Amino acid sequence: MIKKLVVVFIAVFAIQSYSQEGTASPYSFYGIGSLKFKGTVENRSMGGLSVYTDSIHVNLRNPASYAGNNLEIWGNESRPVKFTVGGSYSSINLKSDTSKGKTSSTTFDYLALSVPVGKFGLGFGLMPYTAVGYKLEALNANGDLENRFRGEGGLNKAFLGFAYQVSKGLSIGVDAHYNFGNTQNSIVEFQYDGQNVPLQYQTRENNRSDLSGINFNFGLTYKTMFTKKLELISSLTITPKSNLTSQNERSIATIRTNSNGDELVVNQIDTDLEALGLLETELTLPTKVSFGAGIGQPRKWFIGTEYTSQNTSSFSNPLYTNGTAYENASTLSVGGFYIPQYNAFNNYLKRVVYRAGMRFEKTGLLLNDESIKEFGISFGVGLPVGELGGLSNANLGFEIGKRGTTNNNLVQENFINFRLSLSLNDRWFMKRKYN
Repeated sequence: MIKKLVVVFIAVFAIQSYSQEGTASPYSFYGIGSLKFKGTVENRSMGGLSVYTDSIHVNLRNPASYAGNNLEIWGNESRPVKFTVGGSYSSINLKSDTSKGKTSSTTFDYLALSVPVGKFGLGFGLMPYTAVGYKLEALNANGDLENRFRGEGGLNKAFLGFAYQVSKGLSIGVDAHYNFGNTQNSIVEFQYDGQNVPLQYQTRENNRSDLSGINFNFGLTYKTMFTKKLELISSLTITPKSNLTSQNERSIATIRTNSNGDELVVNQIDTDLEALGLLETELTLPTKVSFGAGIGQPRKWFIGTEYTSQNTSSFSNPLYTNGTAYENASTLSVGGFYIPQYNAFNNYLKRVVYRAGMRFEKTGLLLNDESIKEFGISFGVGLPVGELGGLSNANLGFEIGKRGTTNNNLVQENFINFRLSLSLNDRWFMKRKYN
């Protein structure tokens, strides 16, 4: 049953991810798009908190989580192979000083597998890193359409990670990420005659960047029981600065539009980017550091906090000079979970995991002298499914929040996010025993 459910889940989100953009935020106009959260539905349901690690959930943010303690119910001989897949739906209300709008997007968020190998652990998977998806219009002083901006694409990550359990409570790990993808955008400039009537022909600029490169993420997690019931968990991850190679294209076209708004090309010229030194450029991904800690009672409850800092002010891409400024980004997450009774096999609701949290984020974008910030409150549940003593679960998450501001002619987004994932576990390696 679980295998069939996984196939259906992957098929649904694969179709949706190709049919819609990975984001509908106008803020994806800047840089290489809006950053996608590197984490599971379980993390997002706790305000983005990724400090907590265990033997039955994949932690995509800290590669040290691939290693860990074997399960007591399996005689301390092994721990499960962990599989996870997730997706989300976002509904966004856009608001400025002069207008309102509504948009939505459905996305595939991640696919990952973690395999135990003694004291070592192996993890690999695929996830989006950034997403571009916008349709924007700018008006001139007369209130007529002056520019139309459109963008799509994004950057994806395929990752392979290794971890090692140094001691019972201490694990270290590293992820290698191969980044790939492309971003595309177009800008149409509209011209008018003396009577404010649009000219028959307009000008359009198209840009495309094909991105690729490798970066690394190092992680550490430490656990210790400091009383008979309470456990302390702490974590640290560091992603050093890296560069992506960007292969660029640009063309200028004369177009005309029909009554449906379709853009029909009259003629087109490819820009000689090599002469401008822009045919191949390097894009800097800034250093990122995250650390956090929390306390809890194993298999009962946990509460923690995590702080992430990213040197976004060093971000650069020579191809795009749209007046964007950057500052250092940061995120503070607070959250946790509660399980009424994990081994109450005659009472399903007592085995459900209840999660909640909140996050405060400074995105790193600085527009019109305004720092673009984001806030979210999240809730979620983990529903036990399948066999293996309820080690597998389906996770539902819900988040409400806002991004941006209406100050200085900017846009505020009020969003509602719905998330769904499967976290499945299986035992692949068993020692044969003979009586």
